[in-house]
Amino acid sequence: MLSLPDRLEEGRPFPLGAHWDGQGVNFAVFSASAHLIELCVFDERGRKEVARYALPACTDEIWHGYLPDAKPGLLYGYRAYGPYDPGNGHRFNPNKLLLDPYARRIVGEIKWNPAVFGYKLGSHRADLTFDKRDSAASMPKCMVEGGGFNWSGDRAPAVPWRDTIIYETHVRGVSQQRQDIAPHKRGTFAALADPRFIDHLHKLGITAIELLPVQAFTQDSYLKDKGLANYWGYNTLSYFAPEPRYLSNGSLDEIRSAVRRLHAAGIEVILDVVYNHTCEGNELGPTLSWRGLDNASYYRLLPDERRYYINDTGCGNTLNLSHPRVLQMVMDSLRHWVDAYHVDGFRFDLGCTLGREAWGFDPGCGFFDALKQDPQLQHVKLISEPWDCGPGGYVLGQHPPGFAEWNDQFRDTVRAYWRGDSGTRAPLAARMAGSADYFDKRHRKPWASINFITAHDGFTLADLVSYNDKHNEANGEGNCDGHSDNRSNNWGVEGETDDPAVLHLRERVQRALLGTLLLSTGTPMLLGGDEFGRSQQGNNNTYCQDNGLSWYDWSQANSEEGRALTRYVARLVNLRRQCKSLGAPGFPHGETETLPGVADLAFFDERGEPLSEADWHNGDAKALAVRRSGVDAQGDGSVSLVLLNGGSGSIYFTLPPGPDLPWQIEIESAFHEHPARPLGDADGVEVPGNSMALLLASVRIDAMPGPRRRKPPAEPDPAPVDLAQADDEPLQDSLTIDEAEPV
Repeated sequence: MLSLPDRLEEGRPFPLGAHWDGQGVNFAVFSASAHLIELCVFDERGRKEVARYALPACTDEIWHGYLPDAKPGLLYGYRAYGPYDPGNGHRFNPNKLLLDPYARRIVGEIKWNPAVFGYKLGSHRADLTFDKRDSAASMPKCMVEGGGFNWSGDRAPAVPWRDTIIYETHVRGVSQQRQDIAPHKRGTFAALADPRFIDHLHKLGITAIELLPVQAFTQDSYLKDKGLANYWGYNTLSYFAPEPRYLSNGSLDEIRSAVRRLHAAGIEVILDVVYNHTCEGNELGPTLSWRGLDNASYYRLLPDERRYYINDTGCGNTLNLSHPRVLQMVMDSLRHWVDAYHVDGFRFDLGCTLGREAWGFDPGCGFFDALKQDPQLQHVKLISEPWDCGPGGYVLGQHPPGFAEWNDQFRDTVRAYWRGDSGTRAPLAARMAGSADYFDKRHRKPWASINFITAHDGFTLADLVSYNDKHNEANGEGNCDGHSDNRSNNWGVEGETDDPAVLHLRERVQRALLGTLLLSTGTPMLLGGDEFGRSQQGNNNTYCQDNGLSWYDWSQANSEEGRALTRYVARLVNLRRQCKSLGAPGFPHGETETLPGVADLAFFDERGEPLSEADWHNGDAKALAVRRSGVDAQGDGSVSLVLLNGGSGSIYFTLPPGPDLPWQIEIESAFHEHPARPLGDADGVEVPGNSMALLLASVRIDAMPGPRRRKPPAEPDPAPVDLAQADDEPLQDSLTIDEAEPV
């Protein structure tokens, strides 16, 4: 056991957090309003407080002290003294042990009881009361970390945005039911590093995995009381420490090893991060960290009633990124994950909230400005969820250059089109062309649109074609949670069925949806498990289902149907790479002739005719042909033609006018693993209902063929002749001399 001194040395106010220098540990924590902050040191099991020290110095609102001879592994927490005055935004209570906002590692879990609340739980005066119970026994502890991982040889894949294919997944759910992985590794980062999982990503053509939150989060008491769990993790307890359950051996190096192996395979790692709110909730929430250290600084409070929190997030509180120290914490956290774990990017949950200043969303806010100029962060991938539930909280396309954004307009439009909704042809065309109406501004690129059909929040792809309504009864909220407008279709039977006709139709629509996703301009994101038909039994809000409802069923992935769908996705991804037009540096508008006689973008109907203004407004029309072209620096060009039939009956698509290209039919989603074949002399393709087809033609720009001649329309059969009448009418009278044929 460490021999503890009587008092701390002064130490330094930087860096924030607990840092070991080889001879001791420096502690530094921010609080603008505290009168005193104490460091509490615990035994190696975290059960007994063995020493308590007042931090001896405060420099620029940073409280700091140095504990000589302390080493990595030391467990600690803080207590903060100051006014308990909720009406003015202050909630100091030194009876509550507080986690260091900069803790690199968290040990233990919250034991939910009244002691972790700063007020007397159950009192009619609620949070205006003061609770004197010590919370230390109910709180997890912070652990001092050392470091020293050997990163030599690690190289970030640095996949260009135009080549990026994202696979959104969950650390625990993706491997919890993999029988071919050791039980203690399932549901952890060790499973992400397993060669079998990496091989699966390789076969699909994935270039980046996007992980649901891996920063330490709370298991909410109301969920535990119902026998449920916080599965998704959008309730952050620490912005620097990983979630302990995701470590099979307790070592943080497990994350580093997983990232390094994924990098070696050319796969980037993107983290879903939650900097919009914390797990402390509203004024009736627990006192765990930020609230007890400096509530008035860390959170946005109502200007006229500072007892209450601005709740733009719908989660009880909103982090105050307008405060320089709070902004610093978020920036330090992002840099930590890049520096300590070599992650390649971030997806910002409720990104609209992060761009809010006092007057509302501002693309020139301090947070966005800080990101753009930071030398460590300006080159990582940045993705925003461009909405929150506050005023003016829908800001799709309004982020500054350098950001990509989740495009829910793509999701909703594609779903509606393949469901058969009227009036969807024109919106679909805009989404497939990169959603320029939202993103073509400030020199942004088409990759800024993150195209997706399904994500963790909502139906899986299999459920999207199997359920008309959500079925969230297992969540214990009376099926009132989750979205009701899913734009889904069960195609005749709600849920599971053995009807072969229904199953065939569902498979067809799934393949059409996947084809639309992967053949649209923008950055495609695939929900993990959709590639083999994963179902959540109609639950579209599995945030609390840490069980087989959410976990991936890999036996399904190994079924004949699962393997076939996986091969189909892999084929689409490979074909996408051949479509040079989908990786174009700018938005296509149909005004540039990329290849002789072929514009970069054009739309046609089933007759091969350009759509007129009236055609675009024909709400009943379900046929759309999307032609795109591109050419590389070597003069190699490709033309793609996507034929979409959102109706129920077959449609014959005539090829649009243009050069006589060597068309190859690559995909026909209506047919199970239909092989590619040349179009030959045919002047079009028949596309069955609820399906799509892809035609590709590869050419060299200096060897472009001449115009393709359309076959003349077939002449109608001559009308039958009434022979009785013909006998009375001389045939010569029907012709002039000039028209008469020579004898």
